[in-house]
Parts: sequence; C-alpha cells; structure tokens
Amino acid sequence: MPQPATRLAQFTESVIREMTRLANRHGALNLAQGFPDFDPPPALIEALERAIRGPHHQYSITWGSARFREALARKITRFSGLPIDPERHLVTTCGSTEAMMVAMMTACNPGDKVVIFSPFYENYAADAILSGAIPIYVPLRPPGFGFDPEELEKAFAQKPKAIVVCNPSNPSGKVFTREELLQIAALAERYDAFVLVDEVYEHIVYAPHQHIPFATLPGMFERTLSCGSLSKTYSITGWRLGYVCAHEKIIAAARKVHDFLTVGAAAPLQEAAVTALDFGDAYYRELQRDYTAKKELFLGFLKQTGLPFTDPEGAYYVLLDISSLGYATDTEFAAALVEKGGVAGVPGSSFFREPVHDFIRFHFAKREETLRAAGEKLVEAFGSGVLARR
Repeated sequence: MPQPATRLAQFTESVIREMTRLANRHGALNLAQGFPDFDPPPALIEALERAIRGPHHQYSITWGSARFREALARKITRFSGLPIDPERHLVTTCGSTEAMMVAMMTACNPGDKVVIFSPFYENYAADAILSGAIPIYVPLRPPGFGFDPEELEKAFAQKPKAIVVCNPSNPSGKVFTREELLQIAALAERYDAFVLVDEVYEHIVYAPHQHIPFATLPGMFERTLSCGSLSKTYSITGWRLGYVCAHEKIIAAARKVHDFLTVGAAAPLQEAAVTALDFGDAYYRELQRDYTAKKELFLGFLKQTGLPFTDPEGAYYVLLDISSLGYATDTEFAAALVEKGGVAGVPGSSFFREPVHDFIRFHFAKREETLRAAGEKLVEAFGSGVLARR
C-alpha cells in the first residue's frame, strides 16, 4: 500500500474536536470547542427561512454572491474606515478556516518561512505545513502574552514570507496594543513580509481594550490579508461563512486558490447573512455587554477553585493554570476532568510550540444556565478532591 504524504506526520488531528468527541462520549458539558449553545438573532433565522424558499439553491459567483460582498464591504468600511470595494477587495470563503488556508497559500511558496506566535490556534501550523511553508515560532509569554521585540526581530531576520497574527487571540484572549501592532508592521515592512491576520473575534473585546484592524495601520493594506468570519459575531459557527479582505492584486491571486479549494460558500446562507451584516451599532454594543456578563459569571466560578487563570482582553477563552495539581500532562488532566468532573476543556499544550503543560482552555460562549452548571461542577470537582492526582 502506498504511504500517505510525509508532511501529515508533522501534526495531529484537531485536539479541540477530539475533546468534543470525548465530551459527547461521557455526557460532559462542552467548554472545549468554541461554539455557542444559543440561537442566532431571530432576524437572522427569519432571513434564512426566506432564503431557502428563494432562488438561491445553485452556485453563487465563486468568490461570493454580489449582495453578500456588497453588504460585507459596507460593514468592513463602517468599522475600519477603509474604502472596501466588493468587486476588488473581497473573496468569500467557507469559514475563516478556509480563509486562513487561502491566505497562507496565496502568500507563500513551498519552502518559504512563516512566523507564528505561540500559543496559537492549532490550524495555523497545519496551514503552513500543508502549504509547504516552514513555521518559525515566537513565544507570547504569560500572564500578559506579550512578545519580546528582539525575539520577533530575530525571527524576521530569517526572512519569512509572512507572519500570522490572531487579534483578539485564541487561546490567550490577548488584544494587541497599537504599539505592539506598529512594531509588527515596521518589521513586516522592513523585511517585506505579508501579514496574515485572523480577526474573527474583532467584536468580542472587553473594556478598556480596543481592537485595531491591522490593515488600517499606515502602509499595511498593501501587505495584509485580513481573514474574518461571521461565525462568532452572529453565533452561526455551522454556517461556515468567512472571507479574505486585501488589496486587489492579492485578492486576484486569493480567488484562484479559493476557487480550486472549495468553489464557493453556500448560496442561501450568503443571502440570509446579508441581514446580519446590515445590523446597526446597537447589535454590537449588546454583543459586548452579553459576553462581558458571561465572562464575569464564569470567571467568578473559577475564582472559587483557588487556581490561577487568565483574564481575557478579548475573544471568549480563559486558560486555567493546573500546574499545582501534580498531573504529568495537561492531556491527562483534561481526560480526568471530563470523566470525573463532567466538564470538557482543551489541553493547553495543543496551542503551544514550547513544552507547556500548565493550562486547560475553557470557553464561555454559552447560556447563563450552562455556565452556572459548568461552574458548579468545576467548583465541586476541585473542592471534593475527586481530581486529586493519585
């Protein structure tokens, strides 16, 4: 039998999705895979019902239906101030997962190097390897998850073709400051590198922090591939609607990659999503209020465990420090937590290039009752000693 491609041996299947399967097997509350357990806005559901009864059952234009791209361009321009042209600056993708792969394959040739901050969302390294690129890892150090400018410049001195920036960050919840972004921008310009920026959590940011779209920095629109998604902002992770926004010369290349990867995103879902993209400012204010309340509720339970944890600046993830519990690995602890505590998280080591086994990642994109139930289970599990290492 022929052997599969050797590059596949450099990474595993998704640990996040494996924890979902483990949670389902044991009937545990799933705070591992970051999807809500509540419905999208009613207006969006009503728009979907109309769309599936309309003439939207065949292929749309491969890089996105005209109405969807027009609405998306309006929304990006409203929040960034960039004059986005739906015909020249956008390609619609099957979620931000495809958007990041499109960005990587558009920017990089086989053998090119790519800078990736660690910890990182697990897809980034896999995207680079599948594209034939070589990752260069630069640590973000807890608890603040900032980078050392000298370490970052040493990475750029290796002449990478691109750097990946997730802002707000999964899994750390870090929101990069303007000063940090300008440092990255200056290095990208000096070493002539692309910036592949994942901004799917752009609207989930906690005061006083602010999200700054990377492409709005001076001189950066021409070298930035901004990847976004509707999944988190509108609670529709299963719709798989994402996009890449960039200079027209970059998008012309990205559309080729997208066309031969997936042809196009689902036509009726694009039609329905126009409704969400046209929501007024009140929707985004309420989104921030809701997630701020969820964060405060869940972190209140984590305080009762007595263990250290991160306080996210954006996104909806928190890292619980389990280093004092005596487990050999975070993977061992995560399995014990599912089986004995009834709650699923993600072993933090799946996000780190370095041998870090100190964290479990939880997400709090859940209903209040779900967060209360999970929080009570965690407090009981840690307090009862059922998770004590034997």
